Amino acid sequence: MHIGVIGAGSWGTTLAVVLNENGHAVTLWSYSVEDAESMRSTRRNAAYLPDLPIPERIHITTDLAEASCGKDLLVLATPAQHLRGILRAMDPGGLRRSILVNVAKGIETDTLFRMSEVVGEIAPDNAGDRYAILSGPSHAEEVSARKATSVVAASKSPAVQRLVQHTFMTPYLRVYTSSDVVGVELGGAVKNVIAIGAGICDGAGFGDNTKAALITRGIAEIRRLGIAFGAEPHTFSGLSGLGDLIVTTMSRHSRNRFVGEEIGKGRPLPEILASMNMVAEGVATTRAARDLARAAGVEMPITEQVHRILFDGITPEEAVTELMMRQAKDETW
Repeated sequence: MHIGVIGAGSWGTTLAVVLNENGHAVTLWSYSVEDAESMRSTRRNAAYLPDLPIPERIHITTDLAEASCGKDLLVLATPAQHLRGILRAMDPGGLRRSILVNVAKGIETDTLFRMSEVVGEIAPDNAGDRYAILSGPSHAEEVSARKATSVVAASKSPAVQRLVQHTFMTPYLRVYTSSDVVGVELGGAVKNVIAIGAGICDGAGFGDNTKAALITRGIAEIRRLGIAFGAEPHTFSGLSGLGDLIVTTMSRHSRNRFVGEEIGKGRPLPEILASMNMVAEGVATTRAARDLARAAGVEMPITEQVHRILFDGITPEEAVTELMMRQAKDETW
């Protein structure tokens, strides 16, 4: 197949290499002219994955039309808050034949849309049965090192599920299928909020008990939000739910856990974000998830407290006290 990968960050670059290994003709689009020129000359992505060789067969471009027009499949690997703008910049006619595979994990802050809803509004011909999300516990640093990884491809179309599964699957990247687009999208997005909370636990020195409680109660509130929007409950026990939550709350590779850890140590959020060369999707998603939950009448106390720490200036100690002193409840409610 002819495949365009839109976004040359760590995950987009890694997936371009995976798809090339599987015999596809891959075009990798970079927003940065400087990064594209460097990748073409060195065949390395120095900014994100300097140890991963980029095969000569992968065509690198900054021309969005060249990367997107007439492709059988497009991998959308830009940050979630930029997806709308990228889709608007594409030629609708050139997009029409493409299946879209989104790998961004987030909720649009202005509209509270999931990524499939953004696609449905901007590129309706590519939505529905021509859209899939690929998600799960999959740090690019480990996939690029060929460490065994499992993810899930969700689409309303069984044929698209199988196509994405076959297209991406390798001996080190196992792809499962699902029909629960809503659950896979929300699980992948909101776990980043809980990951920030887990990082705060680490940075503030709260201990293992606190972090374990946060992870398990975190998945409970993600599940509540998902069910409110029609997701299947069992999805949140799977790769894009509990699996992604475990890796993001525990890993040294997690940008969102890093943000939380630095906040727990007392650094201000603007300073932390200015020091990073990659996007921590959970910061924007914290705003969106809090607003989405309130609009749907879903109680998400951990998300609320992470929001208050990030944007209202309360201390981690104050947030934990408020969580611990909430009204007593049954574990399942």
